[in-house]
Amino acid sequence: MKAVEFKSKIKNNKIDIPAAIRAKLDYQQGKAIRVIVLMEDIEAEDDINFKDKALTDFFKGYSSSDAIYDEYK
Repeated sequence: MKAVEFKSKIKNNKIDIPAAIRAKLDYQQGKAIRVIVLMEDIEAEDDINFKDKALTDFFKGYSSSDAIYDEYK
């Protein structure tokens, strides 16, 4: 299989294929293809940003006097 990648937007439940890619697909009419759609995962990105912010804020309250607990066994 040969992979072709391009960016597009969904309009009326259809994905527009750029003209340059369409020209390459003309000779593939009637042949089976595999389509993979990758979508931006905004929720996962927001989750990562939240965790980074929480960790940063947590360590803002860390004092050098708290280091005594790091050595506790």
